[in-house]
Amino acid sequence: MVERIIAACDGASKGNPGPAAWAWVIAGAEGEVASWEAGPLGRATNNVAELTALRRLLESTDAGVPLEVRMDSQYAMKAVTTWLPGWRRKGWKTAAGTPVANRDLVVAIDELLAGRDVDFVHTPAHRVDGDPLNAAADAAAGHVARTQEPAGSAFGSAPPAAQSPAPPAARRESRRPDGTKRRSSAGSSRASVKARFPGRCSCGRSYAKGETITKNSDGWGHPSCAPVADSPS
Repeated sequence: MVERIIAACDGASKGNPGPAAWAWVIAGAEGEVASWEAGPLGRATNNVAELTALRRLLESTDAGVPLEVRMDSQYAMKAVTTWLPGWRRKGWKTAAGTPVANRDLVVAIDELLAGRDVDFVHTPAHRVDGDPLNAAADAAAGHVARTQEPAGSAFGSAPPAAQSPAPPAARRESRRPDGTKRRSSAGSSRASVKARFPGRCSCGRSYAKGETITKNSDGWGHPSCAPVADSPS
């Protein structure tokens, strides 16, 4: 019998609001992604996507088994742990007396949490050393937000691999003619790095772990697919 379910959920909105999707992943015995699901939301905000991802995860897991949920959304986590009791007491109004945003989702999650043992863990997003489950959920949500096609282990496919975030750009210092310091970033949005995980470029082709990738307008991918910078005018 499973003693505890370890899972992560995430939402994505390309434009906020814009094409959006939700996703959840559940870990196997070795910490790998054992099952996952992601679904399109059409045009929605990031907050709606994040809350929907949590709702879908709760609906898809056994309420009788303790659950650990890893999330990178402070809003979604606080909405259902910190703020929800007060909203309920105030008749679903905020401290300012305004209606609670996304009330239907918050109420549904409140009902799904009733009587359950759920532990929420905040995991910072887009970190080189970040949580792999959260990274997988983030990649799945982002992929489906772009395609607007449902996906998951039930479809016989593996979750899209997490894309490697850019390392912090080094900073250089130089001096202006008047002797004052001038700072500039040594890195740029198109700096190349070695991929920490396999992934898929916006061109549709995949790249392997350890392959050189470059930041482009839709994530990370092949250097040849990065747009050419505009010439200075």
